[in-house]
This record gives sequence, C-alpha cells and structure tokens, in this order.
Amino acid sequence: MRIALKVSAAVLATLGLAGSAQAQTNSATITATAVVQQPITVTGAVQLGFGNVFPGVAKSVAVTGATAGRFDILGQASAPANLAFTLPSNLTSGANNLPIGTWTGHVNTTNNATTGTNFTPSASLQPFSFSGTGQAFAFVGATVTPASNQVAGTYTGTVTLTVTY
Repeated sequence: MRIALKVSAAVLATLGLAGSAQAQTNSATITATAVVQQPITVTGAVQLGFGNVFPGVAKSVAVTGATAGRFDILGQASAPANLAFTLPSNLTSGANNLPIGTWTGHVNTTNNATTGTNFTPSASLQPFSFSGTGQAFAFVGATVTPASNQVAGTYTGTVTLTVTY
C-alpha cells in the first residue's frame, strides 16, 4: 500500500510539473485615444422680420432677403455636423394667431445666402460641414398668411436651431 501511495504521489507531482511547464503567459497593450472637438456655439444673429403685413395678404421672406433670419455657428474646423429646427406654426399676439409656414433654409460657410445648400428647415437632421476655420451660417425664411380679419398687433414666435456633431 505504501508503494502504491508513493507511486501515486510521484505521478501527481509529475503531472503538476508537466502542467506548470506547459502554461504560457502572454500580453499586449493598446493605446486609448480621444480627440476633443471644439464646442459648438450657436448665435441668433439676425431676427426673421416680415415688417408690416396686411389682413388677407400673404408675405414671404426669402433666405436671400435682407430680413431673413440668420444663425452664426462656430465649431470644429472642417467637421461634419447637423442642423435641426423647432419651428412655430403660428406667430402670436396675445390670444391671436398668425399662421407661419412654407419654411426655407440655407446653410453655408461664407455668410452669403446665395452660395451653399438650400434645404427645408425641420426637426429632421440636415447635414453640413464647418469651414476650415470652424464657421457656418444658417439662414431661414418663411411665409406669414394673415386672415382677412386678422387682428392688428405685433405677432412673435420662436425659431430654435439645434446643432450637433
């Protein structure tokens, strides 16, 4: 019995050493990187102005018009980004509504509404790219449609532009 015990111990010791001799260790490394982008700044630079409007007479402001709305946008040079708008369906004066619609938009990198990309402003993402200096400009126009019995007053609404990378 002692011999069997010694043989068993010797076999187990040999197996243990064989297992240790066959084990391998290996490792590798990678580098973690991140590029911090320039924060986006959006400024409402020019208000969308319809001026005087008259009951029953629709009035439009084109994106190329002097009273078109304009947003100035700063961000990471040459980076792609997206525009999304929240638009009113009415301008209001107290409890009175003045319908606004037929929105038009234009985006470019030169502060000139005649070059760049035309689009229809909406909550859907509109892609664009910043200039090599990190600038972009978004222009908006629309049409107001006063009713024939539209109540006189100053009507206002809020146009919101959200820009994301």
